[in-house]
Amino acid sequence: MIVRNLTTDQHALLAFKHQIIIDPHNILADNWTTNYPVCNWAGVSCAAKHTRVRALNLSNMNLTGTIPPQLGNLSFLVSLDLSHNNFHDHLPRELGQLNRLELIDLSSNFLNGEIPSCFGRLDKVLHLILAINNLTGVIPPSIANMSNLENLDLRNNLVHGNIPYEMSKLMKLRTLRLAKNQLSGSIPAAIYNISALRMISLPYNNLSGSLPKKICHHLLNLEALYLYENEFSGQIPTSIGECKNLRQLMLDTNRFNGRIPTSIGNLTALTDLYLFANDLEGKAFSFHIFFSPNKF
Repeated sequence: MIVRNLTTDQHALLAFKHQIIIDPHNILADNWTTNYPVCNWAGVSCAAKHTRVRALNLSNMNLTGTIPPQLGNLSFLVSLDLSHNNFHDHLPRELGQLNRLELIDLSSNFLNGEIPSCFGRLDKVLHLILAINNLTGVIPPSIANMSNLENLDLRNNLVHGNIPYEMSKLMKLRTLRLAKNQLSGSIPAAIYNISALRMISLPYNNLSGSLPKKICHHLLNLEALYLYENEFSGQIPTSIGECKNLRQLMLDTNRFNGRIPTSIGNLTALTDLYLFANDLEGKAFSFHIFFSPNKF
């Protein structure tokens, strides 16, 4: 039987420190030593009740190195934020052992390899943010087991293949951000049944297919639909006017055809509308459209 305590956490963090090859401000070099209590180390927060490491936040420190498997021994970790650094190499599968995690933010690094399928074990995670890396492979269907997931952000990677049908099980998902990858195929129809969705952002992929006729039947809370720079075709459904909370509708640079539905005029909250570079026909609308920079 393995007895885990704060010493276990200290060993895990020292293994992490050992993998850092560039620490420009000497934060870990000077502070992460046995001369100081672990709970006083920079970027480390401990739970008052168990006196175990609860959060690790080393974002924006210009650290360079790899993420060691020992990080999976921080068994009380709830929040892991290593964003905006220079971490590279693969994500260790041992991160799948951190079953208390609610936040994983590893964005804006140079991580490569596949997204570990074992992340599906982390059913308490609310935010999985792996954006702006060099991750490859496919989106593991096991992500669908992250039943509390609210924010999935995989944009700006090299992920390919289809959007897994299983992701339609993520009924608490509020933001789906998969922009600037190499995804193909159609959007699983069941994705449009996730009524919690506020944002669907899939631009700059190779996605195809058409939009469902009753696109807004369940997406009554949808505020942003970004599908530009893909291969979508067919007509824009007239039911789009039922998405009453829609603020940004960006469907440009696809293969949509037919008439522009007049029901778009019912979208009184709309501030951004991009329909150009399609094969659409119809008159311009009388309401004001404010063109803002692309957001995805």
